[in-house]
Amino acid sequence: MTQSQSQIPLPVDIDTYLHTYEQLQQAIDGLTDEQLRWKASEKQWSVTEVLAHLADHNIVVSFRIREILSGSEVRLPGFNQDAWVAGEKSNDGNASDVLDVFRILLIYNSLLFRRLTSEDWSKTGVNFKGETVTLAAIVHAFIAHVQGHLAQIDRVKQGEKISREASHSG
Repeated sequence: MTQSQSQIPLPVDIDTYLHTYEQLQQAIDGLTDEQLRWKASEKQWSVTEVLAHLADHNIVVSFRIREILSGSEVRLPGFNQDAWVAGEKSNDGNASDVLDVFRILLIYNSLLFRRLTSEDWSKTGVNFKGETVTLAAIVHAFIAHVQGHLAQIDRVKQGEKISREASHSG
């Protein structure tokens, strides 16, 4: 990295990006495997499934970033999140294994982010909705996406707690 590159403020806070792992880890701290796999209904995700979705989303976002940086003009891919989670049998997986994958992708991407110039961050692609998006906007959206799912994890935990308390009082 050149001296001038290191002085340019990045359009993405890489530490905030990396911190999403710690936030997820804290959200599941102390939960048993049973609690991590509990589902309010067949159509709703467990905490483990939410984590698997976020790992999948991280894979897709990683690909989108590289497509943009390569100068590709193909439309950036979307994915059917429910079908991916179901097809992977995500709820049969281990939450800590999923978080390990999530973390490794964050680290790998952060190494790339540190090499990018302001011009790189401004490069664009066309998403699956037909919207032109910058690389920086994709990373910001990823961070926001994780925040939304942290709230979902809290809701699942509350639902599991209410269900457990109801089964013990009845």
